[in-house]
Amino acid sequence: MAAELVRGQNHPLTQTRLEIRVSAGHPVVAGATLADDRGTVHGVERVAHPGAPALPGLEVPRQAAADHRLAVDLDAMPQDVHRVTVLLALPVGTGGPTRFGAVAAPFVAVTGLDGAEQASYTVTDLDSESAVVALELYRRQGAWKVRAIGQGYADGLAALLADQGVPDARALAGTIHDAVAQGLARAVAPPPRTADESQVRAVAAAGHASGALPPTPAAPAADGPSGSIDYSHPRRQAPPPPPTAQPAEPGKPAAPVAGDATGWTMEERLYNQVWGMFEDLARTTAAYRSAVDFADSRMEQELDRILSGLSDPRSRIGSQGDAAREAARAKHGALVDRAREALDRDLAQLAAESEVVEPALPTPYAGWDNPCWHAYRSPMENPMAVRLGELRLPESDSAGLRIPMLVRLPLERGLWIDAGASAGDVLSDADSLRARAAHTAVLHVARLLAAYPAGEFSVHVIDPAGTATGALAPLVDAGVLAGPPARGAAGVSETLTRLTERVDLVQMAIRAGAADSLSPDVDTAEQLLVVHDFPHGFDDRAITRLRYLADEGPRVGVHLMLVANRTDAAGYGPLLDPLWRALLRLTPVPDDHLADPWVGHTWTYEPPTVPHGSAVLRQVLAEVAKARQERRL
Repeated sequence: MAAELVRGQNHPLTQTRLEIRVSAGHPVVAGATLADDRGTVHGVERVAHPGAPALPGLEVPRQAAADHRLAVDLDAMPQDVHRVTVLLALPVGTGGPTRFGAVAAPFVAVTGLDGAEQASYTVTDLDSESAVVALELYRRQGAWKVRAIGQGYADGLAALLADQGVPDARALAGTIHDAVAQGLARAVAPPPRTADESQVRAVAAAGHASGALPPTPAAPAADGPSGSIDYSHPRRQAPPPPPTAQPAEPGKPAAPVAGDATGWTMEERLYNQVWGMFEDLARTTAAYRSAVDFADSRMEQELDRILSGLSDPRSRIGSQGDAAREAARAKHGALVDRAREALDRDLAQLAAESEVVEPALPTPYAGWDNPCWHAYRSPMENPMAVRLGELRLPESDSAGLRIPMLVRLPLERGLWIDAGASAGDVLSDADSLRARAAHTAVLHVARLLAAYPAGEFSVHVIDPAGTATGALAPLVDAGVLAGPPARGAAGVSETLTRLTERVDLVQMAIRAGAADSLSPDVDTAEQLLVVHDFPHGFDDRAITRLRYLADEGPRVGVHLMLVANRTDAAGYGPLLDPLWRALLRLTPVPDDHLADPWVGHTWTYEPPTVPHGSAVLRQVLAEVAKARQERRL
């Protein structure tokens, strides 16, 4: 049964040889990219466009047209391809429209070789955008699905390609537009629709069967008869296949398996699996909310139509009007019930997957209640990511579903632990919130220290008034800080000066190509500066240095964590606005302040907590201190 998708919704694909039909009502450029499981396109050779229309398992049209057909063979895709993204762009330099808002909404359909439609999507709500990611085919747990994207780019094709990680995206965009303008190859027009549609489908099927799609190239033989040489790394093989899910009973989903995503290591597989769960929850919730909105709109329309059709105004408040309203509400309830049934089914599957994945997470990804912390030992390698809390949506509460919030390391943005009042806890007083914020900051610091190998992560603390002494006690007692917490204006100035000089030295060494010749007294480990009760103890000079560290520090391994109430810094006016925007805001209490730009959901963030009465935090910090001591010996 064909599915008419809305933005963010997905649908399973029952075939692997497909045709993607585009109807735009105006000439557009159609192309596609082949990306890995993170959505990154590794090189221009993974982009199919009019100048290079054929890739393994993929062929796109060779010039702009109002209607397109893209041929896809998912079985012929390279093993490392997990996403096939279909992109559309308005041609430049033709004198035609320069934004999608001025033309009809593009319609995209995914069909089998027999012409049977599997899913379709109308790309709406476009305005100034001149390029758009229409939809993507993606691999999930060994099966392929289609997802409606509808992400537009006002800066055109170059911005779209750059967003997918394509190197030198602007040059490639120029190449594509030049190929369209110059007509580098003959146009591939869609087969004409005739009365005998089966004949057209038979021709298409024969074309695929005879190898119309280029086969996956085989690795060249080393010093073979043709003299070709295999330049591939002798030890670089394809990543080992992930564990496969256990066969399920007919009509039931496969049993979830921890680590069934792709990756070179189990840590990478679990990271990809967690974010796959995040995406699945976002999509199924978006589909449910869209279905409810549609049901509400339909009920209103039916009520208006039925009641306006009653000739006698008195019948609108009589039995006839009541019956009409009841019928409309019944249809509305049926639609919502079906949508909820689909949501509950997806939530149950995600909850089952979470029950399998959560116990298998390594310590950087695990909650503090995970037994793996009781066997903690200092790692030997730098981590891939770290857990900063959990995320949930209101619809997932019924299933008790929480998604670990994993952030890649090293940190690209600083962290702001908000000590001010939030919507999540309006009843707590200011002192209680400040204490919670300080405790939450300590949990984040402890996790970062435990995630890195001994000596590879240093923590500096500024606590001008000493108000965080109690919260900092576990870190101070364990001896895992780079030095005692800095106090007073003098301590603030000395710490900021030292870290600023380190940033300057490392930057100069990198620019000079002499990073290995740094003085031995320069700590090359990742640095974290924790500032408590900001901006207490900071003058204008200290503020300037702090902003410099926030802007330039992450590039050379210096990161920032502020524990602050933004209201306390209101006296500086808009001066600090760039600083707040540059930091990732986290709260010490559950609060719905995190929004994803992909679907547009507002997620509730839940901070990390240690089980009541547990000594796991001090045990882990003691192990960190022990590993550091052994490293020095």
